[in-house]
Amino acid sequence: MRIVLLVFWIIGFNAAASTPNRDIDIVHYKFELILNDSSDAITGFATVTIKFNKDLNQFSLDLTGKTPDGKGMEVYSLKQNNTPLHFNHRNGNLDITLKNEIKAGTQIDIMISYRGIPSDGLIISKNKYGDRTFFGDNWPNRAHHWLPVVDHPSDKASVEFIVTSPIHYEVVGSGIKTEESTLNEKQKLTHWKEDTPISTKVMVIGAARFAIQYAEEVDNIPVEFWVYPQNKSEGFRDYAAAPKMLKFFIDNIGPYAFKKLANVQSKTKYGGMENASNIFYFENSVTGNAQVDDLIAHEIAHQWFGNSASEADWNHIWLSEGFATYFTHLYNEHTYGKERRAKDMEKERQEVVAYFKNSPLPIVYNSLPENLIDILNANSYQKGSWVLHMLREEIGTEAFWTGIREYYRQYFNKNAETADFQRIMEKASGVKLDNFFKQWLYNPGHPILDVSWKYNAKTGITDISIEQKQTGMVFNFPLEVSFYGNDGEILATEKLKVDGKKNRFSVKTAQKTNKIQLDPGINLLFESYLRK
Repeated sequence: MRIVLLVFWIIGFNAAASTPNRDIDIVHYKFELILNDSSDAITGFATVTIKFNKDLNQFSLDLTGKTPDGKGMEVYSLKQNNTPLHFNHRNGNLDITLKNEIKAGTQIDIMISYRGIPSDGLIISKNKYGDRTFFGDNWPNRAHHWLPVVDHPSDKASVEFIVTSPIHYEVVGSGIKTEESTLNEKQKLTHWKEDTPISTKVMVIGAARFAIQYAEEVDNIPVEFWVYPQNKSEGFRDYAAAPKMLKFFIDNIGPYAFKKLANVQSKTKYGGMENASNIFYFENSVTGNAQVDDLIAHEIAHQWFGNSASEADWNHIWLSEGFATYFTHLYNEHTYGKERRAKDMEKERQEVVAYFKNSPLPIVYNSLPENLIDILNANSYQKGSWVLHMLREEIGTEAFWTGIREYYRQYFNKNAETADFQRIMEKASGVKLDNFFKQWLYNPGHPILDVSWKYNAKTGITDISIEQKQTGMVFNFPLEVSFYGNDGEILATEKLKVDGKKNRFSVKTAQKTNKIQLDPGINLLFESYLRK
């Protein structure tokens, strides 16, 4: 997901409603949905295939019930093998009682018939041209407003959507389209099926008037553009960079986990939403000026990190957002050079420093905010990106890429925690990374350095004094320093090992040092006060 300059409608992304259900494992969802233009009510029939992890005769799914404003879902039938089951639907939980105890390891199908007006999750509105649209917008735990699910990223399942809609809509969805049929003069049926297990946060449909361009295939993956017909020329042009981005990530990380890549102009609340195989971009991303390449790269990177290799819980969200942010920089470095990457990292460094002044929290911590939207911040995005960049500097580029590929291979279509990533990077590099992960991920803040220096003309030595002024942890890190002569020529660049509250260094140069520059390559997350 990428946040741009948007105003968010904060509607209670409840952390409590996003608790993993370890007793069951959803294997497959089949959602048969009826959309209409006469009202915002949808009719749903869900077949949920469930594997039991322990002996149970009762379990729960997440589904928003009726609310005082008349929105929410009402369940009117719930069956197992055509046998009605007792259920209790309240407080966002659909509690289901089985006829008999189900043994661990057993798999069953539950059929749920329901109807209602989504209070969220499926956004039914008008686009900027006044056309009616339907767009799934499930992140982080909003799928349960319109679908009966286990609404947590740790429970992945394959999914299919069979959508009956007014005939004038094109319907895009997760996976591959297996059928599109005219039912009568007013309705059509569209069937999308995703065989790769994905989290509910990224399984969606979209229905609107679309112009569709089938751009090209990248390693047998079709790339498509779905945009509003009123701005189709601009949209096809703005999204045109997607194939080369897809190619970069396939070549450098590993195989793409899905069977298509659709890039969709939409009504998502976010700048972009990385729905698996069909990315939704905010509708004003289409301008005709090709100014959203960073946004596109970020969302495509999510197909690897966040969609395939997914965070096991929300406090590890940096494994999704920090990765997508940094891999956007890696794509830009590959495409435009190191100067572009350095410029982007410098901007992000300032953003991390500014965020910390008001929110002195670590990237990974146990307690979650009341509203999960609050985990989208400079820690999970920009600081997470910086951690990956400093890790690359710590272990070397070759070991970094080796570890990244192995991490993706091991957690392909699975869930990971930060400790899993650390273990793999240690093995790839042969370097113990306990202190690195502790100080940058589990500890709040960053080094704040008071640096003074003096050149001794008699000895030709420049003495540098570095004191860490931040409260709390004393950081251990390498700091590159460049020394400049009177004519602006670089006399030397040294990598200094800072490992204490106060450190002193002496560097001999062939000429008088007139100026020093800290971190010329933009490789360290820090603040500094430089005094001569």
